[in-house]
Amino acid sequence: MSPQPEQQARREIDRLLTAAGWSVQDADRASIHAARGVAIREFPLPGHGFADYLLYVDGQAAGVIEAKKAGATLSGVEVQAERYTQGLPADLPRWDNPLPFAYQSTGVETRFTNGPDYPETSEASLTSRFLLAPQALIPC
Repeated sequence: MSPQPEQQARREIDRLLTAAGWSVQDADRASIHAARGVAIREFPLPGHGFADYLLYVDGQAAGVIEAKKAGATLSGVEVQAERYTQGLPADLPRWDNPLPFAYQSTGVETRFTNGPDYPETSEASLTSRFLLAPQALIPC
């Protein structure tokens, strides 16, 4: 049986994350200090469901990725990703509240939005086929 479309998108997102220098891990076995950038799959957010990926840089949560199947329209998905940037449990280390960075990705197309306090990182919104390396998210 072939994988479902969103599973295929997640496999491609995993590949893109790895190529950009992220350590991709499952939530039940995650170590936020395993690498400079750690992407945790299916991270539980009480009251918000699961973030497809929670991104840690230098041991602190920095952003999320909302995965959609290939061909899905990414405009409008940032609202869902934004909810995830605000739903982190209080005891988890983070850069800011809400988290400053959000991706929406099909694995073919990726949209990146950053919070208002982090304009130096990129344009307010960037659509491309790649994911930024962990060090690209670190404020100057």
